[in-house]
Amino acid sequence: MSATEFFGFSADALRFLRALRRNNRREWFVANRPRYEAAVRQPLAALVEEMDARFATLAPEICGDARRSVFRIHRDVRFSADKSPYKTHAACWFYHRDAGKGVGQAAHGGAGFYFHIEPGASLVAAGLWMPPSDALKQIRQALDDDHDTFRRIIRSRALVRRFGTLSDEAVMRRVPRGFEPEHPGADLLRYRSFTMSRALTPEEVSSPALPDLLERDYRQLLPMVRWLNSALGFHPAARR
Repeated sequence: MSATEFFGFSADALRFLRALRRNNRREWFVANRPRYEAAVRQPLAALVEEMDARFATLAPEICGDARRSVFRIHRDVRFSADKSPYKTHAACWFYHRDAGKGVGQAAHGGAGFYFHIEPGASLVAAGLWMPPSDALKQIRQALDDDHDTFRRIIRSRALVRRFGTLSDEAVMRRVPRGFEPEHPGADLLRYRSFTMSRALTPEEVSSPALPDLLERDYRQLLPMVRWLNSALGFHPAARR
């Protein structure tokens, strides 16, 4: 899929997603698919290509691909009580070039950068969300060896002011087995997910300057992403 230049999301992008929330069934979506493609999918693919070009300078090891970075609108309902066929948001993921080939693949993809558009819940984020056990073990080993560097990164004044703290959606009550309860990095070892995010306003999402905003935010989040990826053996690159 070849995207055009990114000019921003029109007001119809959020209107479409609100309407999809009210009409989450196949017949409605099929009838309105051209609207989805024009208002949501095509601008999102264009945004991915724009950000990929910027990552070539900002962090050459990070990639975005209009075919691989955009999450599917279809929900996986096999193991869900909610059988609604479609997601009511759209999102994309920028990933380390050595760590898989984008979203929905067998490889986890390492740490990366995320953009999410949803009425009342749009956001920008980065990090490593709920890594599989092998990757989590590697992160914990890196924290065991050098928790001070990671703590210094995530507690930098500018980062905290912009994004707050690490998401606490998946924190164990106790230090994982194999580590002493008095470990100086015990607070970090209890995390099972390593992400930071901030909400975006509808005005920010619809602005043609969204790529500038994302670049500034991703630049601030880059040291955290690079630390996590290095712990997994995925290193920074000087050039594409």
